[in-house]
Amino acid sequence: MSDTTGLQLSQSVHPGGMADLVTCGIDSQLIVKVIHPMGIVGLDIGGANIKAADEQGHTNSRPFAIWRHPERLSEQVQAILQNYPGCDQIALTMTAELADCFVTKAEGVRSILRSVEECLPDLEQSAVQSAVAPEKLMVWTTRGHFVDASTARTQTEFVAAANWHALATWCGKLCPQGSSVLVDIGTTTTDIIPLQDGKPVSIGLTDVSRLQSGELSYSGIRRTPVCALAHSVPFRDGYCSLAAEMFATTLDLYLLLGDLTEDPSDVETANCKAATKAEAYHRLARMLCGDRNEISLSEAVEMARFLADVQRQRLSGSLERVVSRLTSPCQTVMVSGSGEFLARRLVADNRKTNAARVISLEEQFSEGVAEAACAYAVAQLAAMRKRYCKV
Repeated sequence: MSDTTGLQLSQSVHPGGMADLVTCGIDSQLIVKVIHPMGIVGLDIGGANIKAADEQGHTNSRPFAIWRHPERLSEQVQAILQNYPGCDQIALTMTAELADCFVTKAEGVRSILRSVEECLPDLEQSAVQSAVAPEKLMVWTTRGHFVDASTARTQTEFVAAANWHALATWCGKLCPQGSSVLVDIGTTTTDIIPLQDGKPVSIGLTDVSRLQSGELSYSGIRRTPVCALAHSVPFRDGYCSLAAEMFATTLDLYLLLGDLTEDPSDVETANCKAATKAEAYHRLARMLCGDRNEISLSEAVEMARFLADVQRQRLSGSLERVVSRLTSPCQTVMVSGSGEFLARRLVADNRKTNAARVISLEEQFSEGVAEAACAYAVAQLAAMRKRYCKV
């Protein structure tokens, strides 16, 4: 991290995300003690979900399709912040600037900043005055440090889609030596980030360059349309083409295969009906322009298995590309996200990673932290910046 971040840190992290002490690498080796807890909340604002986490690992996720109502973002942020009554500072990262309600990503970044700033007057006044980071809103950049909102408006290219970088920077403290890889599979995308001696060494910093390098795949375990995975599937005596329609998503595959738990109250699905196996069966049958009267449950399950395998192979190819560029054998793989189960399979399949030590954020911290990992990471990075003083 640069001087703007405040400190270069090497910390011992506990399940709550706290640290006993920190070694600071600015000009000299210094040991600085924890002052005391602060009310920092990390926000990861995506195009379909808003995720929040505090320093202690309390997480929240709120579905919000920003492309439909970008003007409602402020009220959505306020709603999620109600879960953190002691919040006195926000650490922000985002990917929602890509939503097509914005003409450009720069416009999206500035719009999101305005919406979050509208929530700032409602924050608690901190009882501790910090000389390191007094501002109420800090924004993470792909340059590896925080900036204030005013600076963020002039550096939109470094603020856009920076959440993966925050996660990799924080996770790097769990593997400070050697070559490692972070595999984060979420509802919409997969990030495969190489690290060397605890620092991200990605080829790409923008979505475009990361897609090109294999470090970003627009493929996740909930929102990816199944017609984006394959044009046809094995069916009875041959193959059957899939409808190029949003009838079903990868959520339905993993519901039918038992990798995701049913939730009758969850209607964030392709047809706005429940996230259950029965409804997933109906949605997947629609992909063959059929229904349960024409396609059996067992046929739908086989279809799900085939499509899940296609996704797995594609992501395996991306993992192979990334680990092949490491300068030494991969020693550690960190897995996170709501698709951690799939990340583990990719790691086990790859001959360059199957012998590496695997660190699961879910096991190390909690399921909530694994699913809101970027929000938790940016909260931790902000806490490190604010909690430790330069001496």
